[in-house]
Amino acid sequence: MMRLFQFPPALGLPNASPFCLKLETYLRMAGLPYENRYTLDLHKAPKGKLPYIDDGGRIVADSGLAIDYLKKTYGDVLDVGLTAQQAATGLLLRRLLEEHLYWCVVYFRWSTEAGWALTRVAFFGALKPPLAWIVPRVARRTILRQLTMQGIGRHTEDEIVQLGIADLDAVAALLGQSSYMLGEQPSSVDACAYGFLANLIAVPLDMPLKRHAQRHANLVAYYERMRARYWA
Repeated sequence: MMRLFQFPPALGLPNASPFCLKLETYLRMAGLPYENRYTLDLHKAPKGKLPYIDDGGRIVADSGLAIDYLKKTYGDVLDVGLTAQQAATGLLLRRLLEEHLYWCVVYFRWSTEAGWALTRVAFFGALKPPLAWIVPRVARRTILRQLTMQGIGRHTEDEIVQLGIADLDAVAALLGQSSYMLGEQPSSVDACAYGFLANLIAVPLDMPLKRHAQRHANLVAYYERMRARYWA
């Protein structure tokens, strides 16, 4: 059976990594059997990151590349009916979520003291000394350096809020009154959208982006619809 390697459940979610939650949601949406292998050991991950899959010895890392592999190997049951314009819209939405909004959320989880207090317990709470003294500090320092290199970390907190709000407004406008991101039928981009919106709306961290997402009734309804259909 296919094995999905990802972080353990945390922060009240099946996974506190939007990328891990994205890939597992896709597997559920596509009806592909799998078993979870929870781990915190990134040294064994092919690209030093999670998630990745082991499909009968075929290792595929990165959530997006794994989904592409699964489509080619087992059939594209979710996106087969999409128009070229819908497929392009889905790609643009994924890029917005994964390459921009993600870093805004990372800032509030890792840079702010309230976010770090929650993140430290969620990801490193099971560690024993001396790892419990060393690993969280090293991990936080690494993430903050990545934030600066990516660019989001160079902005003020108010500016990051402004950027994230613009992203959420765009996602809400795209969804409109539709049931799913690209219409009335779910597609693979919904796995991505759910992974990211769940990691905003359902995480017990009070931050401006969560409050703004909750002001969009259609985003909240979408999150609840996806959860009920695939994670009941």
